[in-house]
Amino acid sequence: MAKHETVSLHEKYSEDGEYEGEKCPRCSSFLAEHEDRKSCGKCGYTKHE
Repeated sequence: MAKHETVSLHEKYSEDGEYEGEKCPRCSSFLAEHEDRKSCGKCGYTKHE
């Protein structure tokens, strides 16, 4: 994803309404997808890829 790229909410969900992204193992919030990592804005958990 590019910096400040607009993403429609419908792109993150499957046809049956399930979230397709990854959830935080600490607090169960959604992880934000960055170019080189995934991070949680709530607890600060970071997963480097």
